[in-house]
Amino acid sequence: MVPTSLASLSDSPGTSPPAGPTAPPRLSLQVAPIATDTTTIRSLDWDRSRFDIEFGLRNGTTYNAFLVRGEKTALIDSSHLKFADTWLAALEQQIDPAAIDHLIVSHTEPDHSGLIGHLLERNPEIEIVASKVAIQFLENQLHRPFRSRAVKSGDSLELGTNPSSGTDHRLEFLSAPNLHWPDTIFSFDHGSGILYTCDAFGLHYCSEELFDSDPGAIAPDFRFYYDCLMGPNARSVLQALKRMEALPPIQTIAVGHGPLLRHHLDLWVGDYRDWSSGRSKGEAYTAVCYLSQYGFCDRISQAIARGIGKAEAQVQLVDLRASDAQELAALVGEASAVVVPTWPAEPEAELQASIGTLLAALQPGQWVACYDAYGGNDEPIDTVASQLRSLGQKQAFEPLRIRQVPLAEDYQRCEEAGTDLGQLLTRDRTIAAMKSLDGDLDKALGRLSGGLYVVTARQGEGESQRSGAMVASWVSQASFEPPGLTVAVARDRAIEALLQVGDRFVLNVLREDNHQQLLRHFLRRFPPGADRFAGVNTLDGVAAGGPVLGDALAYLGCRVAQRLEGPDHWIIYAVVEQGNVADTTATTAVHHRKVGNHY
Repeated sequence: MVPTSLASLSDSPGTSPPAGPTAPPRLSLQVAPIATDTTTIRSLDWDRSRFDIEFGLRNGTTYNAFLVRGEKTALIDSSHLKFADTWLAALEQQIDPAAIDHLIVSHTEPDHSGLIGHLLERNPEIEIVASKVAIQFLENQLHRPFRSRAVKSGDSLELGTNPSSGTDHRLEFLSAPNLHWPDTIFSFDHGSGILYTCDAFGLHYCSEELFDSDPGAIAPDFRFYYDCLMGPNARSVLQALKRMEALPPIQTIAVGHGPLLRHHLDLWVGDYRDWSSGRSKGEAYTAVCYLSQYGFCDRISQAIARGIGKAEAQVQLVDLRASDAQELAALVGEASAVVVPTWPAEPEAELQASIGTLLAALQPGQWVACYDAYGGNDEPIDTVASQLRSLGQKQAFEPLRIRQVPLAEDYQRCEEAGTDLGQLLTRDRTIAAMKSLDGDLDKALGRLSGGLYVVTARQGEGESQRSGAMVASWVSQASFEPPGLTVAVARDRAIEALLQVGDRFVLNVLREDNHQQLLRHFLRRFPPGADRFAGVNTLDGVAAGGPVLGDALAYLGCRVAQRLEGPDHWIIYAVVEQGNVADTTATTAVHHRKVGNHY
């Protein structure tokens, strides 16, 4: 029976208001000097709410471009196509596009390269400077001839001495593949001490604050960005950091997204080093293969890789197009598990050779799996799966079938499949850790009891909806004013992605006299993408954050205010915004453990 006091709360405080007319997105520009002879043109996208692997943006984002003027002038990156009119006008206020000698393309993702065609229309003689892979990508994107120069680590571009300032500007390039595309290069200006890193060290945070003057405000977004985009390439991050160590002192890291990093460089670089070192410990890893610029392959592969990383397993993204045969064979052959995409039914000769190298490098005993790239002309996924089975490898998870342009729920399903694989690979380590604590200490920890709760969360509407649920017992009230609580969430929980700062969720309190059925339901292992609430009595529209369980004793509608990172859990501090009790005479279910080193 649905508790009357819970069912009557559809109009209670905290319920989302009806959707009104859609307001036009807020777009603005910021043009400012950042060093001698150096200007940034920042495109501020205040309302963008999704990016790349469909992770939510709480604070919008920016797309940053830079003008460096020596005797010659270089433009570093452009902007998103949505800024075509305003960005080009702002550029023309700074310089005649025909007077720009070089366009440095840090990487070819459309949010940074979307206006290259417009620049070529204004200056067909501009020289595009980029990695070899980036130039190949641009040839396929632009469908027009252009002047180009391919560069790699150690190459330089002499801009010469600015006649006004007397400063000599020489740009030195560092290869930084897989951060987060295979074509990425960094550029270091010896005249200003600025390192231009595009996506690396960035964050999705839209603000007119030009620099990192308030590290506390941007730190959560900096970490979230790293986890989503850079963490799956931790080995590549460490290689880039090693190359950076050989440079003269860096004064500023000019990122492609968010505020520029100047005031707290040791903090940000140290975080990247610590996080990447932690993710790269040990030899065992999963090679998640993808095809750059093919369908949704790059985004899907990143979702899988992020899920693997949540389980504290190592992962390496491998581009089948950009990796040479020797590198590809080594990365695949040495991996504990290999995940591959569907590829074009009629691949070009170079890609066909890479596919042959991939299949030949697979080893007996490896775990393998495949996913749909949704590239429009894919080899059927069952054919790819059959090829893998015929080689005798073990199936890591069922083929991930993408039957439409990927939606939020598809990316969530891919992330959950990755987490399952990560848990499979770390199973022995987990069992060993469970046995490692001192016996007396273990028993003493087990005497810490807690209530039994189910955390539910739901975000988005219709096709973009994502949801999750988990049993929780590590819950405690944490503040009186405002009313707040903490929930400990294991890193590999699928729901963790829905509990970022600003997100809402519901804490359902289970009742002592009627909790076993709910407990059994939410403790069972769900396959990737499964509906956690199928067959469960839920009350929708009661709380803003997610479903209220109809058989719960009480519920609390919460908003995440802070996250504290622990060794194997996130500690979520949330402000309680609403709540109600179904039966004031019933008591909360309590969880008593015998040991303290596992649930």
